[in-house]
Amino acid sequence: MTVTAAPEGHHEGFLSKLYTGTGAFAIVGRRAAWFAITGVIVVVAIVGILVRGFTLSIDFRGGTQVSFPVSGQADTAHVEQVFTGALGHAPESVQTAGSGSTQTYQIASAELSNDDITKVRTALFDAFQPKGRDGNATESAVSFSDVSSTWGSQITHKALIALIVFLVIVTAYIAARFREWAMAVAALMSLFFDVIVTAGVYAWVGFEVSPATVIGLLTILGFSLYDTVVVFDKVEENVRGVLHTSRRTYAEQANLAINQTLMRSINTTVISVLPVLSLMVIAAWMLGVGTLNDLGLVQLVGIVVGTYSSIFFATPLLVTLKERTTAVRRHTAKVEAQRGRAAAGDAAAVAAEPEADPGSHRKPAARPQTKRARRRV
Repeated sequence: MTVTAAPEGHHEGFLSKLYTGTGAFAIVGRRAAWFAITGVIVVVAIVGILVRGFTLSIDFRGGTQVSFPVSGQADTAHVEQVFTGALGHAPESVQTAGSGSTQTYQIASAELSNDDITKVRTALFDAFQPKGRDGNATESAVSFSDVSSTWGSQITHKALIALIVFLVIVTAYIAARFREWAMAVAALMSLFFDVIVTAGVYAWVGFEVSPATVIGLLTILGFSLYDTVVVFDKVEENVRGVLHTSRRTYAEQANLAINQTLMRSINTTVISVLPVLSLMVIAAWMLGVGTLNDLGLVQLVGIVVGTYSSIFFATPLLVTLKERTTAVRRHTAKVEAQRGRAAAGDAAAVAAEPEADPGSHRKPAARPQTKRARRRV
């Protein structure tokens, strides 16, 4: 991509710089600041994981799930109050599923005994008069189901295996695709950052972690990797043969690659976030599908975090790793030395120019005339 200089006196605005991608944003040049910000984000996420922990769904921890259709006006607070009054302790969670006439309330609780089930069924029936399929109020409309924690542990085990296999394949692919160990390391560190920060957000906010959350986490890792590979592909194109020239350093070419793909990354993020928001608003809020709500939350958080890591963390880390190699370090020193000599030469030329006397109005001395000029006179 040929970079043309802006006309003298023309100042590009923010959007103009964003769209032209001429390297106006010094992202790599300020990588120390971005590394500091990234480190603070990671520390906050880890503190959230260690201090607050995760709110696991009933699928992971096991227990009893109570569900029943609701007739008339009711809310989750009222349902929780009735449950607490029946057993003397509050349920772990109360949420709605469905909408309109098909709306049901789902209560997650620790495992209930037969006596507890009888008390809860009677209390819920007396308070809400749920109706069965025939339209008549009946206690059988309040259903109970036991969820084994074994199933949740199996899902977790399989998800961890899938994550490890995914990371191994990603490492092999990036190393073979770009023939650069530094790119593979930077991409993997970016993926780890995405996982830790997304998990930290869930811990701090208290989002419930369900099997759908694990599936969504694996999905956003693919999105983050895609965005990182796009930037790295442009970096590889820009730095090809850079060590044989002295115009720009490796870091400057990498920074140019980020600028050239910055608008594309922003557009991809916006386009990806819009359907996720639609999923959360329509499927989760309007239709009450709780599973889609969990899936939408992790994707929304992951997309934003993945975009940040691909722009402000992966490529600056790549440049830092490359600058530790002898070839890139020598090339950078050569470019800077040449620029220093050029700057010194310009300064010497400016100093050698005669200084004009602003108060003098004398005409410059006439040049001596040649013989031919004297004959002409």
